[in-house]
Amino acid sequence: MDKIVRMQRLNKYFGDHHVLKDIDLSVDAGEVVVVIGASGSGKSTLIRCVNGLEEYESGELSVDNQKLEPKGGNQKALTEIRKEVGMVFQQFNLFPHLTVKENVMLAPRKVKSTDKAEAANIAMKLLDRVGIANQAEKYPSQLSGGQQQRVAIARALAMEPRLMLFDEPTSALDPEMIGEVLDVMRELAKEGMTMMVVTHEMGFAREVADRVIYIHGGQIVEEGKPADVFDNPQNERTQSFLSRVLKH
Repeated sequence: MDKIVRMQRLNKYFGDHHVLKDIDLSVDAGEVVVVIGASGSGKSTLIRCVNGLEEYESGELSVDNQKLEPKGGNQKALTEIRKEVGMVFQQFNLFPHLTVKENVMLAPRKVKSTDKAEAANIAMKLLDRVGIANQAEKYPSQLSGGQQQRVAIARALAMEPRLMLFDEPTSALDPEMIGEVLDVMRELAKEGMTMMVVTHEMGFAREVADRVIYIHGGQIVEEGKPADVFDNPQNERTQSFLSRVLKH
C-alpha cells in the first residue's frame, strides 16, 4: 500500500512544553484517519506538522515521498508537499474582497499557473461538487458559516491534493450547519480521498474513519478500527475520555 504520510519518533516542543512525544504514525493512500482527544492533547499540532505549519524538533516525517526535515529544513520538499496537501481549518480564512469563485480560483492560478478561463471552470466544478455553485458570485460575508466552510473545502480541492487535512472543520459552526460540512467530507471519503481529520464529531468518526487515533498528553495511546476504539477501548484514558464525550 502506498503510504502518503510516515511519522517515526516525531517530537514537537513549544518552548519547554513537550507537545508531541515519539509519534509513530502512517497513513495509506485512500485511508481516512480520524484523530480524537481532549483539547490541548496535541492533535491539531500533529496534523499541522504534516504540511509544515508547525516545525518539529526530532524524528522523521515524509509526506507523499517527500522528506520534511526537522526545524524547517528542506524548503524544497515543503514547497512540493504543499502542492499535494489541502487543508481546511476551524476558521474559513477566505479572502473577503474576492467572490466565492475567485477564492477557489486562487490556488490553480497562483500555484499551478492555470489560465483564468480554465481556473474559473475548475472553480465552478468544485463549487458544484460541494453544493454551492449558485453562490459563486457572492462574497464570503454573504454566506452562512457552513457555506463558507464548503467554499474553503472547494478551495483546498482546487490544488488536486493527494491528501486532505481537516483541523476541527466544524468547531466554529452553529449546530445546524455542521451536517452540511460533514456531508461533503463523507462524499470525499466515498470517492477515495486520503484524509486526516481532527474532530470532536464522534458520530462522523465512527461512520467514516478507517482508523481512529486517540491522543492524550502528546502521545498516541490507542488506535484501531472505529468499532474497536469506541465499543471496546483498551486504554483507561480512552475509556475515560469516551465516557465523557459520548454522554453528550
